[in-house]
Amino acid sequence: MTVEVTNRSGVAAPEREIESLLTFGIAYMELHPECEISVTFVDDQEMEELHIKWMDESGTTDVLSFPMDMPEGKNDPVMLGDIVIDPLVAAQQATTAGHSTDHEIFILAAHGLLHILGYDHADRDEEKVMFDLQETIVKKWETKNGTPL
Repeated sequence: MTVEVTNRSGVAAPEREIESLLTFGIAYMELHPECEISVTFVDDQEMEELHIKWMDESGTTDVLSFPMDMPEGKNDPVMLGDIVIDPLVAAQQATTAGHSTDHEIFILAAHGLLHILGYDHADRDEEKVMFDLQETIVKKWETKNGTPL
């Protein structure tokens, strides 16, 4: 399993925890343990540039996912893709949601993983499935690791 985490945001981010969470998430989703994924924390300016370039939307956003290879089965070790997170946006959302910034970042990382795996939230039914699954992954990982909300 390779989870590569890079922090270019200029602020502290839970890098080791994200590596652990995504390793757990890949196992939870029953993917090959040698699948690879990368996570990069960026600042508002870099996220806005990516948001404009890839989504044709102005302003920053919380998380972007860039899928690469879709596993064809459980025995298919692939490079899943890249997740980009803006921890400053995560901090704002955490305040609104009433939980820690780290917990928000964990949710965003799980959200990014699920997007890479083809989940979406374009309609209400898809949103419920995806959001329930990302919460389940984070809560089970937090329980397993004793990580506080």
